[in-house]
Amino acid sequence: MPSSSAADPRLVASIRSLLAQRAEGATICPSEAAREIGGDRWRTLMQPARDAARHLVDEGEVEVTQRGGVVDVTTARGPVRIRRAR
Repeated sequence: MPSSSAADPRLVASIRSLLAQRAEGATICPSEAAREIGGDRWRTLMQPARDAARHLVDEGEVEVTQRGGVVDVTTARGPVRIRRAR
């Protein structure tokens, strides 16, 4: 598993930008960042997008949620959402 410092800076920036465009408390899907960076090849960027989210969690900027509860993105299985840290 790569360290959070190995996160793709384009995906980190995309997550930050997407969240900045949303209302306070709103969430995004990691796939939104992957689509913004990868276009038609976004699926190959899903794990890197989750890694970027983990980097931002480590920085205290975001939380990753599943079914409304905060989860560890490194162990969460299935769809997750990203929101600004509360």
